[in-house]
Amino acid sequence: MEDSQFDWTLVRSFLSVLDAGSVMGGARRLGMQQPTVSRHLAELEAQLDAPLFERTGRGVVPTAQALAIADAARQMQDGADALRRALVRGREATTGTVRLTTSEVAAAYLLPPLLVELAQAEPGIAVELVASNQITNLLRREADIAVRMARPEQASLVARKLTDLPVVAAAHQRYLERAGTPRQPSDLAGHRLVGYDRDETIVKGFAGMGFPIRREQFALRTDHQLAYGRLVAAGAGIGFVAAYNLRHWPGVVPVLPMLQIPPLPCWLAVHREIRSSRIVRRVFDFLAEAIPRSLGT
Repeated sequence: MEDSQFDWTLVRSFLSVLDAGSVMGGARRLGMQQPTVSRHLAELEAQLDAPLFERTGRGVVPTAQALAIADAARQMQDGADALRRALVRGREATTGTVRLTTSEVAAAYLLPPLLVELAQAEPGIAVELVASNQITNLLRREADIAVRMARPEQASLVARKLTDLPVVAAAHQRYLERAGTPRQPSDLAGHRLVGYDRDETIVKGFAGMGFPIRREQFALRTDHQLAYGRLVAAGAGIGFVAAYNLRHWPGVVPVLPMLQIPPLPCWLAVHREIRSSRIVRRVFDFLAEAIPRSLGT
């Protein structure tokens, strides 16, 4: 036999018959039909060009050739068993590392208390938190799971919408004590507004609501989300933020409740190729339940 490779299915049937002492017994051990096992033996004998068993009235007796390959066959069996156990451990693992990416704001305010809760429930799972606004983290496989405030469009990602995050106009009470509380949207013209620099999200949002506002009306402008929130929390003026942030900023209160600011959709995404990992799935499922719960939605 030249350049032949053993088919593991044939070898498994051979070992089962060898250990059972009969084709019927070997088939029973494997949960297979006797004709199937007999065919496997015939195929293996054809590949080896040598008989493996002598049939007797009471079963089978291994030939010298069968005994000669028995040790090597058992090594194959041990290797297959080890591979199967490794695969099972991988599927059932409760320890490992999951790399999680989200926006800077969510990384600073939304996720920390939830990750503490996850650590208490799953002490064997280590989490690496990446603060980034780029969904390409998942596409380049630089992260396992993403929490995003926009729907991922990439076909290779599996995404689940968790909730809508309310967005409110808000200011610190110190600022409102100095400048007064606006009662209607037109009052914003007389207030110091905190806005974005090059990002036009706020400008376009107000235009869509029928309240045009110009970039020049923002007394303070920044596209850095964490800095933006800290400006509002410091009393710099009126800003427009996700409502869940206010719990982290003592003294900051919502204003102008009549403003119907479009909410931010919160999405959870994972790459298709790794969603079968048990620890990735565990973290994904945990966040899918914990994020809406923490937001009261």
